[in-house]
Amino acid sequence: MRLHWIATCVAMMLLAGPAVAADQQQKKQAAENKAEVLEQKAAENSSPAPARKAEAITKSEVQAVDPAGAAPLDDAITCLARSIYWEAKGKDSVDMEAVANVVMNRLGHGGFPDTVCGVVKQGSETGRCQFSWWCDGRPDSVQEEVPYALAKEIARKALNKQLPDRTRGALYFHDRTVKPGWAREYIRTADIGLFRFYKPHGKSAK
Repeated sequence: MRLHWIATCVAMMLLAGPAVAADQQQKKQAAENKAEVLEQKAAENSSPAPARKAEAITKSEVQAVDPAGAAPLDDAITCLARSIYWEAKGKDSVDMEAVANVVMNRLGHGGFPDTVCGVVKQGSETGRCQFSWWCDGRPDSVQEEVPYALAKEIARKALNKQLPDRTRGALYFHDRTVKPGWAREYIRTADIGLFRFYKPHGKSAK
């Protein structure tokens, strides 16, 4: 009787596996499709309002994207989440949110690309990356599951326009333990956690 029960449980698990995988794939595709639309709207600055419910990426959808943290950086969610993770992992959530603010502020702004991945990878063609982790020569796959899950949730809110801009429109930032020379050319907008944020004089980025 016990062996029959065990066999039944195993059979149910084997049958459920493909269904779960299919459900996760469906959520992943939904999240990426929504992110593409939201990314375009953000780049066009078409509306400051949060995404409507039908357009917004859900919590379960965003976590279905890049579950192992090793996918290629070719969609908005993965690019944004991975940048948040590598720039601010180990720091407080406010630091992570502020990094997301900078990426979204750059999106479509004069002098920056009109896609999230374009913003994150900008400068790689010359070896002068805007986000240093992209050009540091190290593997870009995720090392800690919990911080990356948080990074994806912050990316979801940022794309949905549900994330307040703590940086006050900043386009640049640096760790507060350093004093880069370029910072003198910009207006300081905020100190958040371990980061200091800036925006240019006027409307154009350099």
